[in-house]
Amino acid sequence: MNENRLNAWVLASRPKTLPVAIAPIIMASAMSWEDRGFNLGAAIVALVCALLITIGTNFCNDYADFARGSDTADRKGPTRVTQAGLLPSRQVRIATYIVFALAIVIGMYLIYRGGWIVLLIGLASISAGISYTSGPWPFGYKGLGDLFVLIFFGPVAVGGTYYVQTLAITSNVIIAGLAPGLLATAILVVNNIRDVDEDRAANKKTLIVRYGKTFGICFWTVCVVIAALLPFALIYIAGNHLWAGLTALILIPGVRILHGLITIQDSRLLNPLLPQTALLLLGYSIIFSLGWIL
Repeated sequence: MNENRLNAWVLASRPKTLPVAIAPIIMASAMSWEDRGFNLGAAIVALVCALLITIGTNFCNDYADFARGSDTADRKGPTRVTQAGLLPSRQVRIATYIVFALAIVIGMYLIYRGGWIVLLIGLASISAGISYTSGPWPFGYKGLGDLFVLIFFGPVAVGGTYYVQTLAITSNVIIAGLAPGLLATAILVVNNIRDVDEDRAANKKTLIVRYGKTFGICFWTVCVVIAALLPFALIYIAGNHLWAGLTALILIPGVRILHGLITIQDSRLLNPLLPQTALLLLGYSIIFSLGWIL
């Protein structure tokens, strides 16, 4: 494989979005450590599977969005390999199946540990990744993408990772899982604000297409603020883990991102706000995890 093709595959994996897969694993592992149930092997396998499922979803979105006409030569976001002709659509589609298959094979260890419930979580996650932009009823085109991102990159990811390590689940874990789900949703909101014109032309009815940019900015703000302050609810419920409240610090860089969302008029200039929001999520997971185990 020459360097240009390798770079194209890396581009198709959308590395700047991968914090959505990493952050829930970090948080779940910290909570399992605190509950004396941490399992390094399960944590590593869960991380690999989460990355593979996210990359597979990105591959699927790349060729499916092009096929449906939402990725065109006029797109304002980063280059999409299928639309740009860097990789044939058929190859990207085959790579999607291979990556998802690898996730299933590697995830067998987690199924062995956790049983049928882990199998259901894995299959549901892969199905959601495929159905986001492809199939007869792509829910990303129906305005439901935000809900599915919230669920699968939030309570499902955190709860599932905690479960395969401890073989148990608690309400605190599910509540904590809402935060990475909300911040992952905030990343999607930035994406949809940037792409609103192309999405409208392709009949992709995201919430931003339905309700407008102002709604999107408010929605982004609500997601970030609730995520930042959510640990205070856990502190109140548990009566400890006070240091987890330092997650409120993400509001400081969050204000800068929000300022960009409000003031930037050229959609192309919104591109840096996507990785910045992703780093907000990654920073949140690290702050929360350290605060939880202190």
